[in-house]
Amino acid sequence: MRQAIAEKWQISGDGYFTKYSQRHLETLLGAPRVLLTSSCTHALEMCALLLDLQPGGEVIIPAFTFVSTVNAFILRGAKPVFIDIRPDTLNLDEKLLESKITPRTKAVVVVHYAGVGCEMDKIVEICQRHHLPIIEDNAHGLFASYRGKPLGTFGVMATQSFHETKNIMCGEGGALVINDPRLTERAEIIREKGTNRSQFFRGQVDKYTWVDVGSSYVLSDVLAAYLAAQLEASDKIQARRQEIWQGYHTALPDWAAQNGVTLPTVPSYCQQPAHIYYLLLPSLDYRQRLIAYLKQNQVTAVFHYQPLHLSPMGRQYGGAAGDCPVTEDLADRLLRLPLYYDLTAAQQNKVIDLIHNFHDR
Repeated sequence: MRQAIAEKWQISGDGYFTKYSQRHLETLLGAPRVLLTSSCTHALEMCALLLDLQPGGEVIIPAFTFVSTVNAFILRGAKPVFIDIRPDTLNLDEKLLESKITPRTKAVVVVHYAGVGCEMDKIVEICQRHHLPIIEDNAHGLFASYRGKPLGTFGVMATQSFHETKNIMCGEGGALVINDPRLTERAEIIREKGTNRSQFFRGQVDKYTWVDVGSSYVLSDVLAAYLAAQLEASDKIQARRQEIWQGYHTALPDWAAQNGVTLPTVPSYCQQPAHIYYLLLPSLDYRQRLIAYLKQNQVTAVFHYQPLHLSPMGRQYGGAAGDCPVTEDLADRLLRLPLYYDLTAAQQNKVIDLIHNFHDR
């Protein structure tokens, strides 16, 4: 960041560090084009614009995800069709997918929870048969893969998050991954407020003007500089996070078996990025008591997504209790343990020791 400011490179957006980070991500993912955005939310909004969604169209979306996943599409007038998740990986249940497809369905959005890949072979097969585009919300899944293929490269587009809670971050930031090159030119225009400014800077037009809908989705190059440094240190960051993730996974199985607790499921053909380590506890009451116990001992552990279909907005779109029973059950029982690069071995051991002691309470 000091270099970006001191050397007076363009800092408003699409400067040196933006281009550097985009190239880095394109190489990492093997994607034709990556565009940095001001957030993953904005990258999702760009996906909805690029799909040309119209009011009345339907988009299939997991009920267990962050609100940005659905907001991006209802902003274009689409109706969310909530689908339940698998009880093992907490990903969209591909066995339910075909039953949700109607003549009004315009896209399927998958979320790779905790960076563990959805069952993309089956999902891709179903969507190809019904001629439906797939959008991957890959906010959790950078550095992860499904059957050797990087997450974020299965759909026509995917989104990444560089929010401060992610493995690689710049405070606020995101990226749109474009896997269908036919979308690249329009994506550049939408990202630049609906203008062909990018073409102007490449010398393809003699001036730029308003040519399409769009908004200001460009990331500041100061934040891109921060992101570039994180990307350069990603091997070190990922190695430490994997060490922490594995530390929990090695230390907790006996306690979990004795207390009716389920640990994360990672299929053998999935490589996960150590983004989240969670426990599925026996009940909501058990979870709340464990949260309180850890907090009393200066350890912060938190729950995660609440069922979107049961939220006030979700109910406006027809959501009701019982629609997604697995989501409703697991959302009440999930607890995320501390997992961040600076977590020391002593701090993690304290968390583990407290959890081991909790069964006596």
